Amino acid sequence: MRLTRTLQAAACAAALLLTAACGSSGSGGGSSAGLNPPDLKAPTKLGRTEGQVNLIAWAGYVENGSNDPKADWVSGFEKQTGCQVHSKVAASSDEMVKLMKTGEYDAVSASGDASLRLIASGDAAPVNTELVPNYKDVFAGLKNGAWNSVKGQMYGIPHGRGANLLMYDTEKVSPAPTSWSAVFDDASKHKGHVTAYDSPIYIADAALYLKATKPELKIKNPYALDQKQFDAAVALLKKQNADIGEYWSDYLKEVSAFKSGDSVVGTTWQVIANLAAGEGAKVKAFVPKEGSTGWSDTWMVSAKAEHPNCAYKWLDWIVSPKVNAQVAEYFGEAPANSRACAETSDKNFCTTYHAADEGYWKHIAFWNTPIEQCLDGRKDVTCVPYAKWVQAWTEIKG
Repeated sequence: MRLTRTLQAAACAAALLLTAACGSSGSGGGSSAGLNPPDLKAPTKLGRTEGQVNLIAWAGYVENGSNDPKADWVSGFEKQTGCQVHSKVAASSDEMVKLMKTGEYDAVSASGDASLRLIASGDAAPVNTELVPNYKDVFAGLKNGAWNSVKGQMYGIPHGRGANLLMYDTEKVSPAPTSWSAVFDDASKHKGHVTAYDSPIYIADAALYLKATKPELKIKNPYALDQKQFDAAVALLKKQNADIGEYWSDYLKEVSAFKSGDSVVGTTWQVIANLAAGEGAKVKAFVPKEGSTGWSDTWMVSAKAEHPNCAYKWLDWIVSPKVNAQVAEYFGEAPANSRACAETSDKNFCTTYHAADEGYWKHIAFWNTPIEQCLDGRKDVTCVPYAKWVQAWTEIKG
């Protein structure tokens, strides 16, 4: 199941993108057409495997049975390819970016708030999807995203996706909420029992709400905020802070808080909602009428990879139907491969996680990296870069 995924960002890491030229992109899809990364070439063919591959991954993505005997998709890969897997679990996107810069790793399972940084800095190489046979079965909504491609060139292979949902205690929150107003404008109704995700990227959640409720701000993309728009989102979150009981990054703590009643409404993931309900909490989770933010992880190959052939073998393996199904169920997210749904042990899994419901994902604004060159295509203003988001998050929390 999904483990803690903290996204506290370092200002110096975000600064990598400050000089990158970036143009139009959608909040939930569309290539980052204006980004001009270094001129790197994807391989045209694969050679002999090198005998090992060094990976950086979120906890739960590279399992060899040592954490859970039932979770092992590494052994089969090693046997089939001869590539011995060495992996390092990263606790944050910033750690992933830092580790990729060392040149010691071949591939990384980057989230959207890291992938553009890796592309712009030249640490991630473009990927030849023709060399990854299982890519053809990846859901269309995950291809050529604003967070994993530039001008139609993919910089990785999509792994899975998930939405940041609104969860509430059905016995203590009435009437049932339909909007993010439950944690923003109406948060005082549950003062001290509101919870929010502990990360600078959560500023995008406030921006998404303001996009719908304050049209005069003209927010098009929650990751492309000029100073006025950014200030409005920060002000909303500072106001919200007075009603927050706990900011969370550890999913077990959120489960515990909803079970005890310390939290009654706030941001969550589907896997957390499932766990909380399974342990007796009276909760429901959903995408509010304004839509939601979310994540889409992408396996990216290092531009300095010492074992690129094994890395490509891993990319194909991890999105093969059976393996992608195993990872998705263990981790708690929708699989990337459309054929994986037929391989899940829980036959309702893909329905629960909306894996094949592209209409559902159109309402999800996947995490992206805010940079000065506005991701919504505006040329007449400067947008607030992620380094400033990090600074503001510290101020918001007090």
